[in-house]
Amino acid sequence: MTSARSLPIADHGLIGDLRSAALVATDGTIDWYCCPRFDAPSVFGGILDAERGGRFELAPDIPTRTKQFYFPDTNVLITRFFAEDGVGEVQDFMPVTDDSREADRHRLIRRVLCVRGSLPFQARIAPRFGYGAEPHTVRARYNDALFESPSLTLDLNASVPLEPQGQDVWATFKLHEGEQAVFALDRVGGTSHLTHRECALTEAQRQFDATVRYWRGWLAASRYRGRWREMVHRSALTLKLLSYAPTGAMVAAPTTSLPEQPGGERNWDYRYVWVRDAAFCVYALLRLGFTREAEAFMRFLRERIHFEQDDSTGPLQIMYGIDGRRDLPERTLNHLAGHLGSRPVRVGNGAADQLQLDIYGALIDSLYLYDKWGQPVSSDDWDTVSALVDWVCAHWDQPDEGVWETRGGRKNFLYSRLMCWVAIERAVRMARHRGLPADLTYWGGVRDEIYRQIMARGWSAERGAFTQTLDDSTVLDASVLMMPLAKFVSPTDPKWLSTLDTLGKDLVSDSLVYRYDPEASPDGLRGEEGTFSICSFWYVEALTRAGRLDEARLAFEKMLTYANHLGLYAEEIGRTGEQQGNFPQAFTHLALISAAFNLDRALG
Repeated sequence: MTSARSLPIADHGLIGDLRSAALVATDGTIDWYCCPRFDAPSVFGGILDAERGGRFELAPDIPTRTKQFYFPDTNVLITRFFAEDGVGEVQDFMPVTDDSREADRHRLIRRVLCVRGSLPFQARIAPRFGYGAEPHTVRARYNDALFESPSLTLDLNASVPLEPQGQDVWATFKLHEGEQAVFALDRVGGTSHLTHRECALTEAQRQFDATVRYWRGWLAASRYRGRWREMVHRSALTLKLLSYAPTGAMVAAPTTSLPEQPGGERNWDYRYVWVRDAAFCVYALLRLGFTREAEAFMRFLRERIHFEQDDSTGPLQIMYGIDGRRDLPERTLNHLAGHLGSRPVRVGNGAADQLQLDIYGALIDSLYLYDKWGQPVSSDDWDTVSALVDWVCAHWDQPDEGVWETRGGRKNFLYSRLMCWVAIERAVRMARHRGLPADLTYWGGVRDEIYRQIMARGWSAERGAFTQTLDDSTVLDASVLMMPLAKFVSPTDPKWLSTLDTLGKDLVSDSLVYRYDPEASPDGLRGEEGTFSICSFWYVEALTRAGRLDEARLAFEKMLTYANHLGLYAEEIGRTGEQQGNFPQAFTHLALISAAFNLDRALG
């Protein structure tokens, strides 16, 4: 049986039901699960504290070798165990339902099979409610156990006998070839749903089949037929797992406080909806043909826009709760040790109150793309776009916290100016293409002023590159890779080619790209960080657009080797190739999709 320890971030797979998600480690342990929503307090949080966080262990009770993979074209995760006397596997999945009567039920199913020989198994179900801070009681009988806390009750049903021990429930059983056992954890109290063994096995098979059909049916809508189909489709399936069905929102990641540097303080809660991430996701999903998801996203974003007099932070927050709430207070959980001792553990996110001007470019660009590839913009939407552009025209020329959410004070970030230019430029395109009413003279004048400012004050002759902030001749920033991607500058412009070479020399290691000069961190935090995977895929795309296809393809193939065993990426990659930060990261997977799509097209 497993010991109370946290495995590396990369040693996990993700399952979910479009409302919440769970991480399953390669040793068969579920050590992250929030119920009933992504942003709810954890029930299993062992990845943040192996002793206090809680976990659901399920594995052979003898030494084994393990391998993990997804059932093809689905989000059903299979962990295989190889021992001298047999081979077994655990199939983990969360059924997805559109039935409103089942909407409040969140079921996590673990099906254990012995496929060769015979194996002894042991299970330990040890929930720790409220991030490990809430007490709970256990009531158990034969194959049913009820875990009750002040805020949540979970019902565990199994096809094997259960034995309560303190706050936990254990099961010990042996399976011979062809035999199986089932564990089902539900967010319902008092009613046993799988009390009879044969009923449990039959119901688990039915829900397994239904879950496989759901994911394969969803993925069938993909239009991607390129060279990297397996990785692109895994990224698409991951993005879908990170979506919250009731509102159409998408979380940046399903976890909180997984460290960007082991032992460091760069630990954030990413279980919220970033406008920037959402807008980029619309692009990736539309490219693959998932128009319904893009439409749901756009609806969520449109409903968040509001204009208030003297609202200096703008008509949009940079992030929202998955239900659209604006208040996301940040606090620390001092009783948790953090992943590999990385404190603090944070919930909530204080960056919600920041000013980040780039989000308006990301949002209006996504509206432009949706108008182009999805549905034509409505009159109401155009009124909203016009008001947003007017606000950008009045507020673009001010410092902000920037795309990296720095906590060291506001600066004149080039990327923020770039995306303000994108906001106005895309609106101008839409107005001209659709014949929509707009003050094109005013908008065009501001757009051109932003362009001239970037060219005059964002270019450093000393570095031969565009820099992180205006009037700064030293600090490089990978966010400028978006300049040709956003069609601000020609991908073969001499200044841009010089920038690309300088970035490649100073920020790129192998195919991995740092966000900014490691020696010149602008974020006001101590410690180092890894390379930023979205920037690595931006680099691939910038090389592609510059016509350097051999370099682009090699960099892309190298990036694929940094994925974990399931094709999943965290936010960053460390010095020795380890995954760092919250996991898996939507931003990284949508950038992979975009890079693959454009590199495929360029290669022909």
